[in-house]
Amino acid sequence: MEEIYANVDYNKPVDPTPSTNQTGPRSSERRLHGAVVLCLGLLSVVLLVGLIILGVTYRDLAAEHSTIKANLTERLQASNDKLSSVSEERDLLKANLTSVSKELDTLQCLSKQKRTCPAGWKMFSCTCYLFSTKTDSWENGKKDCRDRGAELVIIDTVEKQEFIFKTLKEDNWIGLNDREKEGTWKWIDGTPLTVGYWRTGEPNNNGPGGEEDCVQIKSGVNAKESWNDVHCDNSLPWICAKKPQYLHEF
Repeated sequence: MEEIYANVDYNKPVDPTPSTNQTGPRSSERRLHGAVVLCLGLLSVVLLVGLIILGVTYRDLAAEHSTIKANLTERLQASNDKLSSVSEERDLLKANLTSVSKELDTLQCLSKQKRTCPAGWKMFSCTCYLFSTKTDSWENGKKDCRDRGAELVIIDTVEKQEFIFKTLKEDNWIGLNDREKEGTWKWIDGTPLTVGYWRTGEPNNNGPGGEEDCVQIKSGVNAKESWNDVHCDNSLPWICAKKPQYLHEF
């Protein structure tokens, strides 16, 4: 034992610097931690810059989108207004043409030419009328009249209304409908309705079978209050009208 202690040099100075084996791992961890913190900081800055750029870009795109939408809406409204104006002018020209055509027919009717209607047709005021004995939908009634070179009847004078009403034996289709636009009643030739002979509370577009877009003239009621809107698929007889044939004398 004495020999062991004898070999220890108590006068040898102690090195205050820690050994490399004790400080190396902790120093590396600190450097790694610092590097990670720095990278995360840089990444945060990059993300923040990216978000700022995206925000500015989104704001600019939103403003541009709003401007484009406003321009398109304005152009669409202008186009609709123009189309509506053109449609009104077309309807007006068509109505004028129809009016002129009717005036020519009247002048021809007042001439001394002899006129005749096909068998089974009735003549009134230079027009031939056929009161169908068959029943079908409004559309098929229209087709039957056209197959005969005629149209579903247009009632544009009180005289026609009274003649047709007096001749009726049952409810009949006439050439009036609002199938193109609800509430806008037009005759079979496209001319708008100017004077109507509706029953009280009609037209009301309210009945079994869906929308009531076609018009019947009812029998057995007041002549000037005899129109009623009903579903176009109802089965009714119809009234056709066409110009008479003119016989030339030689």
